[in-house]
Amino acid sequence: MTSPETVNTLSPTLELAMELMRRPSVTPDDQGCQELMIERLAQLGFQIERLPFGDVENFWAVHGHHGPVLAFAGHTDVVPSGPEVHWQYPPFEPRIDDDGMLCGRGAADMKGSLAAMLTAVERFVTEHPDHPGRIAFLITSDEEGPAVDGTRAVVEHLRESHDRLDYCIVGEPSSTEQLGDVIKNGRRGSLGGVLHVRGTQGHVAYPHLARNPIHQAAPALDALVREHWDGGNAFFPATSFQISNLRAGTGATNVIPGDLEATFNFRYSTEVTHEALQQRTEAILETHGLDFHIDWTLNGEPFLTAEGELVDATLAGVEDVLARRPELSTSGGTSDGRFIASLGSQVVELGPLNATIHKVDERVRAADLDDLSRIYEAVLARLFVNGTSRP
Repeated sequence: MTSPETVNTLSPTLELAMELMRRPSVTPDDQGCQELMIERLAQLGFQIERLPFGDVENFWAVHGHHGPVLAFAGHTDVVPSGPEVHWQYPPFEPRIDDDGMLCGRGAADMKGSLAAMLTAVERFVTEHPDHPGRIAFLITSDEEGPAVDGTRAVVEHLRESHDRLDYCIVGEPSSTEQLGDVIKNGRRGSLGGVLHVRGTQGHVAYPHLARNPIHQAAPALDALVREHWDGGNAFFPATSFQISNLRAGTGATNVIPGDLEATFNFRYSTEVTHEALQQRTEAILETHGLDFHIDWTLNGEPFLTAEGELVDATLAGVEDVLARRPELSTSGGTSDGRFIASLGSQVVELGPLNATIHKVDERVRAADLDDLSRIYEAVLARLFVNGTSRP
């Protein structure tokens, strides 16, 4: 087993990953992770722009002077570990176990990817100091939290500054069974809502003097569950509607509640807009005669990079290193890629296995991070050395 202290025989990627993982950077506290990355990028000649918003640390770094921009995007924040007693090893004391697994919070999501990105760029820039195109990093400490003052805010800054961002690789853990088996080339949209239904509180023995919002809402909610919102398409599954929480009642067994609150979420495809989903939802509720209002939250529009230089280069990069052809997928939840895609950028997500993300005993195969770094370097070569990118 490799202890936290014995890292002298490790690759540069694993050394950096473990150095980042030692820092308990729970959202939005970066714990110096970004300064560690900035120091190394500055040594390569990157121009650094620190972009703090509120309590969130962000930075944008660029190397090169002209041509298309490939950005590596990711986050230094991690989710809380929970009680350390449940972990096999302390979550912020990373180590490689006897099975060759790098263990600790952030191994998969996503300090391993950050280390692989940075070391790939270090090798590429050292070999190609005058490379065509520009290489960038967009890093935040607020992806696991509200995600308001992180990548979203940086993207708005880039938009206002008219900064170019042609291609983006997000280091989210996209792989499922083995490294590089899945590349995410899009994500479904996410639209949340909180439905408030007003009734009239009363005694359960006198229902004629009350109006039960549970009874009124039940058939309406059932209609929403049964609704066929769309059929999906070649890239996205059909839109889904899920109720996550229902709240009503005082806790007393003899009181008809006066109101009901239902929290729900749409994961939707490019076949429908969030405006259409809102209109159809409200129309269904109105047909049931409810006294209601809905608080809507648009968490992200769907995006898709169906084809183009980045998808081609990423597919080829995985094949160059691992001799396997990845599957393109839009499954899963939302990511910061949704904000970056709004700039018109080609966006893919490629990272290690996601089986243990957010779990106790998070871990990835250590050798995968070295291979991942080689894949990122291969994508850079495909775009900027082999001439597959467009000016």
